[in-house]
Amino acid sequence: MFRAHMESSRQLILRRLKERGPATIAELAEYLGVAPMTVRHHLNGLLAEGLVESQTVRRHVGRPALVFRLTEAGEELFPHRYLRLTDRLLEELKATIPPQVIEAIFAQMAQDMAADYRERLAHLPFEERVAALVDLLGEEGFMARWERAERGYRLTEYNCPYFHIGQRHPEVCRFDQSLISTVLDAPVEKDTCLLNGDSCCTFTIQVEAISPDTLPIKS
Repeated sequence: MFRAHMESSRQLILRRLKERGPATIAELAEYLGVAPMTVRHHLNGLLAEGLVESQTVRRHVGRPALVFRLTEAGEELFPHRYLRLTDRLLEELKATIPPQVIEAIFAQMAQDMAADYRERLAHLPFEERVAALVDLLGEEGFMARWERAERGYRLTEYNCPYFHIGQRHPEVCRFDQSLISTVLDAPVEKDTCLLNGDSCCTFTIQVEAISPDTLPIKS
């Protein structure tokens, strides 16, 4: 019961910050009807989870105040209509634009994102670029890992942030393959796909020269 009460109080804090914006500990304590020390305890938990952040701001009168506000992760806890809006947008595009143009749009999006990644990774040896790209894909929500394989490297994605959209619009599914190939400047084959019912998406990154006596190791 105590744990449920704690979670409820944290939810109320998040709701207050969402509805009215940044607030001080005193303002949150008044809103919840609890002691400031109790609010501080809940905020410490929310800070540790990355759902809120603090900032010192100057107000019209008095000393600067420490206020708390939602982070991007905190904002994502509240309902959004991104999927429905994106689905409708793609449906409208498909109804008015030829399929090859849609494909070209997604290809250009991958090229634009890849250009930024390539600039950031250009100074690295190839294998370090693979590892760094996996980290960048993780930031995009793909939950990726890599390992050496017979023909080069195997990259595995255990999550797809576009999965629900990809179910209705499979052209979205080719986005990450194009991105990986462009960033690494290497041919990439897609071996398995979440949309096909597989447990993950796997890609083979083909590299012409890898030492034959190098055993596959995981990152």
